[in-house]
Amino acid sequence: MGFGERMSESSENLQANRKEIGVAIVGCGTVGGATASILLNQQNRLSKCIDVPILLRAIVDVDFTHARELGLDESLFTENLDAVLSRDDVQIVAELIGGTDKAKEVVERALRAGKNVVTANKALLAHHGFELVKLARENSVCISFEASCAGAIPIISVLTEQLACDRIDAMYGIVNGTCNYILTAMSQQNRTYSEALAIAQQHGMAEADPSLDVMGHDSAHKLAILAALAFGQRIDLEKIYVEGINNLHPQDIQYGKELGYVIKLLAVAKRQGDALSLRVHPAFISTLHPLAWVSGPFNAVSIYAENAGHLMFYGRGAGVPATAAAVVGDIASIALGNAQRKFDKLRLWPDRNEPAKQLDIGTVRCRYYIRLQVEDRPGVFAQVARILGDRQISISSLLQHESGPGRTDGVPVVITTYDALEANVQAALAEINQLEVTKAPCVCIRMVAEHPEKMNS
Repeated sequence: MGFGERMSESSENLQANRKEIGVAIVGCGTVGGATASILLNQQNRLSKCIDVPILLRAIVDVDFTHARELGLDESLFTENLDAVLSRDDVQIVAELIGGTDKAKEVVERALRAGKNVVTANKALLAHHGFELVKLARENSVCISFEASCAGAIPIISVLTEQLACDRIDAMYGIVNGTCNYILTAMSQQNRTYSEALAIAQQHGMAEADPSLDVMGHDSAHKLAILAALAFGQRIDLEKIYVEGINNLHPQDIQYGKELGYVIKLLAVAKRQGDALSLRVHPAFISTLHPLAWVSGPFNAVSIYAENAGHLMFYGRGAGVPATAAAVVGDIASIALGNAQRKFDKLRLWPDRNEPAKQLDIGTVRCRYYIRLQVEDRPGVFAQVARILGDRQISISSLLQHESGPGRTDGVPVVITTYDALEANVQAALAEINQLEVTKAPCVCIRMVAEHPEKMNS
């Protein structure tokens, strides 16, 4: 998909004046190399699908080691981006170098040169999407990014096509394969976080430095992009509440299982009146919820729309083949002219909308899992119950196992609450942590219920 104020001269050329569409790939790492391989090696399949020939014209990089390992055509290799951008036979630039600084420069130069852009770069779009959209429109070209949010899951297309005219009330996503892989290992194999992370790294499911994933920021980038399209409002990434999975303890995951819940890193976007609640954090969800069944590196996005009702989109949200497939899909959409027409007519893009009113995490109302580590003696629970009651927090269930003799570090007591205000819960926990009977800081994990489905009769 891409951006355009009107059916541009570039768009008309793609459809009417050109018999071939030329593509330049900038960045030939794993995704760039896979994309190049599809364009070069699957021409027969592409030509059977569309009647506009898509030809790879150039591969731009400074190191072609990986490209040579793949056996790509070396006549396409170049380090000269300026020369590529000046070519009339290149209409699409696929930015696949990653990061934000260099990638932003490449995308801006391509747009100013009148080239349509395809990117899988969620961080770039989350931080600079508004200005890049605006720049694309000013230069009568488009920018497409299906691969940025959930790999091969066509969630961007769904939001900008089938659901574009529906009112979306809420969206829940498992949009980071690394975190879901780790949490699956912790839940199903009783692994610690460190053990599960090491396994993920051994199997290529986690980076050597996994902080962007496990701290929740990758999910926040994707949520910013998806929420902007789902709600037709401009999203401020810095106002999204973000909490990662790196501090989760197996003990809590096992207690959750006893209570009928599974832990997931969720990206949540909900309407609350005229405002939006946007957050990323670990959450317990019922084992009966469809998202609970999403395991390993898979992703899923659950959408609740006024007319369409509850829809869930599931698939490989990461991985080189899946991402490259989404990139090629965007290239084909631009070549066919679909992307330009969509951006000409839709008003969902950030430059056409006002900033969203984003709520603070303290305004969230949900259920909570709270684990206390307290002295095992009479009167302790009465103190805790009083503090919770003073903050209008009602207890739903209580779980306590018998403690072993001579234990001095306190005993774990698990409380689940009914719906409560986040600000009240955090204030109560701060007070409980100050009690003399409390032996360790309280653990608090939000419990996310199935969103109510509104169906018009």
